[in-house]
Amino acid sequence: MTFRWFGLKDDSVSLRDIRQIPGMTGVVGALFDIPVGEVWPLDKILELKRIVNSEGLELEVIESVNVHEDIKLGEPSRDKYIENYIITIRNLSKAGIKVICYNFMPVFDWLRSDLAMKLEDGSEVLSYDDNVISKVDPVKLVEDMGTNSNGFSLPGWEPYRLKELKDTLEKYKSIDEEKLLENLKYFLEKIIPVCHEEDVKMAIHPDDPPWNLFGLPRIVTSMENLEKLISLVDSPYNGLTLCSGSLGANSKNSIPELIRCFGDRIHFAHIRNIKFVSERSFHEVSHLSRDGSLDLYEILKAYHDIEFKGYVRPDHGRMIWGEKARPGYGLYDRALGATYINGIWEAIEKCKKSEI
Repeated sequence: MTFRWFGLKDDSVSLRDIRQIPGMTGVVGALFDIPVGEVWPLDKILELKRIVNSEGLELEVIESVNVHEDIKLGEPSRDKYIENYIITIRNLSKAGIKVICYNFMPVFDWLRSDLAMKLEDGSEVLSYDDNVISKVDPVKLVEDMGTNSNGFSLPGWEPYRLKELKDTLEKYKSIDEEKLLENLKYFLEKIIPVCHEEDVKMAIHPDDPPWNLFGLPRIVTSMENLEKLISLVDSPYNGLTLCSGSLGANSKNSIPELIRCFGDRIHFAHIRNIKFVSERSFHEVSHLSRDGSLDLYEILKAYHDIEFKGYVRPDHGRMIWGEKARPGYGLYDRALGATYINGIWEAIEKCKKSEI
């Protein structure tokens, strides 16, 4: 059980807070001050690990080592950025990192139309409405997300993206899903042999939401696409971050079925719940099954059935009890989510033992 943490300077949640969550053993971190495409220095990685370990927590998962846009676009400069990525993998291995979570979403990382939708109980959640998204200018949308995030920077939204957004969108007009998949294959063919050498597993995060946006292709959206992805380079080091909330936003995706299908190729599990409002419209909720449209008992039972040994973290939480934090990443509701997950897991284990 792990908890995403954004560092001493840019997180309202302290490591000591995280350590006090029952069953919590580690954090998922990153170096957020290193520009995308540059090498992560070993000394900085080791210092991050030292800080985490000093509070009695492990640092074995990194989220994320972001992929430079030139790699996704297949630009001539991609080889330089891939080489930097390889050096970063080697440095992370030296620091004892076991899994790297990354994504291959063009231009936009996860996207929402509202960062603080108020529910009936007064809590605030992230929400997505495709009718809203389809009518807005993408540049303005990113600007609004940056100014409505309780004063925190949003994960995946580096400042350089906004400055170059119009030019980058223009470049993607010649990139379709097939071409983007080819560019991912090129990237994986270069890095996976290094992952074998260094014993570091790559775990790609699904597109969030799992459909095309602003005319941009998205390729990590469904069972069919996940099968294509892991076959690009058939290696246990080419694996998945299975995010229930991202893939679950498409009601055609059965999360328990995906878990049982991909089994030991899942290296990292993001567990959260969402509630469907209509087709391509949803909002986030507590982890509790009855609050949303996903059945977390069935999701966790599927993980138990495959004897999952990877890393887990409670994903996005609500803003509750007056907390002001990075949208989706406060302390209280994610801590409740971790406790809920652990409770279900314990119940499943005891029920199975009683059946023997």
